[in-house]
Amino acid sequence: MGSLKEERKTVGWAATDPSGVLAPYTFTLRNTGAEDVFIKVLCCGVCHTDLHQIKNDLGMSNYPMVPGHEVVGEVMEVGPEVTKFKVGDCVGVGCLVGCCDSCRPCEAEVEQYCNKKIWSYNDVYTDGKPTQGGFAASMVVHQKFVVKIPEGMSPEQVAPLLCAGVTVYSPLNHFGLKKSGLKGGILGLGGVGHMGVLIAKAMGHHVTVISSSDKKKEEAMDVLGADDYLVSSDVNRMQELADSFDYIIDTVPAHHALEPSLSLLKLDGKLIILGVINVPLQFVSPLLMLGRKMITGTFIGSMKETQEMLEFCKEKGVRSTIEMVKMDYVNTAMDRLAKNDVRYRFVVDVAGSKLEDE
Repeated sequence: MGSLKEERKTVGWAATDPSGVLAPYTFTLRNTGAEDVFIKVLCCGVCHTDLHQIKNDLGMSNYPMVPGHEVVGEVMEVGPEVTKFKVGDCVGVGCLVGCCDSCRPCEAEVEQYCNKKIWSYNDVYTDGKPTQGGFAASMVVHQKFVVKIPEGMSPEQVAPLLCAGVTVYSPLNHFGLKKSGLKGGILGLGGVGHMGVLIAKAMGHHVTVISSSDKKKEEAMDVLGADDYLVSSDVNRMQELADSFDYIIDTVPAHHALEPSLSLLKLDGKLIILGVINVPLQFVSPLLMLGRKMITGTFIGSMKETQEMLEFCKEKGVRSTIEMVKMDYVNTAMDRLAKNDVRYRFVVDVAGSKLEDE
């Protein structure tokens, strides 16, 4: 790639070992290439994946690592072949910054399923240098992996949509579940689950939050606007609601039984698994066969779906529930996230943290 200027340095907060403690770290950004966008980061959401990555929970972490893949920023410079963006635009960057562009998923515009996809951080870019995420003052990203933030949407509200939001929108879109009047269930009420309630409600669905206890009932119904709340251990209500759901979005990131959810699905109902679970799950096959039910999973969403989802959330006035923090609070935020002590997404005020003054 040609360059407009010499490589520039920026400051981020990085983990340097599996303790996951983040601290200021100066690193070099690549030259702004012909199709690259140079972005000043305004804010960045904190995803559970960030926690797993900085602590090497998946055994694949490379350090130093600047996390963050729910990035909203302002365009400061564009390469000569950039057609989608101009200086001053408010833009977003999600989980990916590269793909092969030639495989079947890439040609079908579902590049999140490309086997050579490049992650926003903890990966290696085409130039052989490590990718670093949005807990940093600035980023350089190829225009294909940048989305335009619709006018009038506030950056901190948009941040969680770039991962949690599109993760829910994508399966509803792909499986033809966007039409109003459907009955949906959301299992688990964390960052992705809360977006599931908001987006499904905005699509006109009857939404039931399914949980192992009633401690989130008030929140689910009064704050997020769910229509119903089902405690999975309540045998009578589980029987009452059997065979009645068009779909259930399962966001639980730990081992759990699938049979209760399968019993709730109607004919051709879909159990959509979005939680990352590294141990085998099980079910008895007649539960699927006797209702032609489906267990499936999807992974984030495509760039096309991300842009669509942003337009949809703007039109419907979807607003996520967030807690804004400065970068110097981020280690405390990570500790709280590990205990699920957040409603429902931390967003780091990166620009307000004045990283480059440190």
